[in-house]
Amino acid sequence: MAFFITQHIVSRCHYPIWLWLTLSKEISMRTLRFSQYGEPKEVLRLEETDIPEPKAGHVRVKVHACGLNPADWALCRGLFAGNLPRGIGLDLSGTVDTIGEGVADVAVGDRVLGVPAYQDYASAGAADYAVLAVWTAVPAGLDLLQAAALPMAIETSFRCLDILGVAAGHTLFVYGAGTMIGFAAVQMARLRGARVIAAAGDTFAGQLRALGAEVTPYGAGMVERVRELAGGKPDLILDAGPVSEVLPDLLEVADHDARRIVTVSNHGPAAEALGVRNSFEGPLDYGALGEFARLAAEGRFKVPVARSFPLSDWRSAVDLSLTGRAQGKLMLTLNF
Repeated sequence: MAFFITQHIVSRCHYPIWLWLTLSKEISMRTLRFSQYGEPKEVLRLEETDIPEPKAGHVRVKVHACGLNPADWALCRGLFAGNLPRGIGLDLSGTVDTIGEGVADVAVGDRVLGVPAYQDYASAGAADYAVLAVWTAVPAGLDLLQAAALPMAIETSFRCLDILGVAAGHTLFVYGAGTMIGFAAVQMARLRGARVIAAAGDTFAGQLRALGAEVTPYGAGMVERVRELAGGKPDLILDAGPVSEVLPDLLEVADHDARRIVTVSNHGPAAEALGVRNSFEGPLDYGALGEFARLAAEGRFKVPVARSFPLSDWRSAVDLSLTGRAQGKLMLTLNF
């Protein structure tokens, strides 16, 4: 019935139906992005822009959900500075709607999770449509919201464990095990057969213990508690916490062997002066994305989602994220 009504309207307007359908396609979209560097709440704008066309080797998706990460705020402040405007939202799930030249492993209509090519386009994942440089299929049984929470945590955690060389028989201390990278790293290390000591707050302490980690709180006496649990210095240390002054304490935990430590957020002159390694030592590698998406679908791996917000309420999501007390991953939802 809808088709015949459309035909009637089109015929009365004297347009060929193929031209009417072409003209009726979406040509613009909403996107959350910045055109100058600064504090996220000051520079981000929800704007209307053209829907991007994928370059060779890329695919475009209609976005279902997009994760927010501390890296988004670092981009706003000038990390990896490049052409502006630039979007935020570095992990997402969506449905493929356009395929770039040379892409053969995915079809229009496929549900995927992945990482937008944020440096190549004027928008990223926090948009109605996004162009992906990296993707993998959403496995059956994996919720689209949960799927969108995975890519950044998987890639960063897996890369850090590889830089450290975590393997069966090692004792790994994860500082910041309640962050999403730390939480993912605990699970990955346990799957590798490592013993894990985790520093975390009350929010995730119980879940971390259920994963097999030995949990200790932050605060005074942490160095002594960790060394007592480890029976000396741990073999390896991952600093997955937010930016802080924790590196001297971690160096003490490591008995001043800085090469045993990799930091995710506390890189820069202070880390370099102490000899601490950072997560940028290894190249980006999304080879494990499909494997851990399958584990997530099987209930054997997760990145906890705290709250989701519609794109129109992005300011509330940013406000909560910047407090550092989100207690899980924050998500934006689109096109659900």
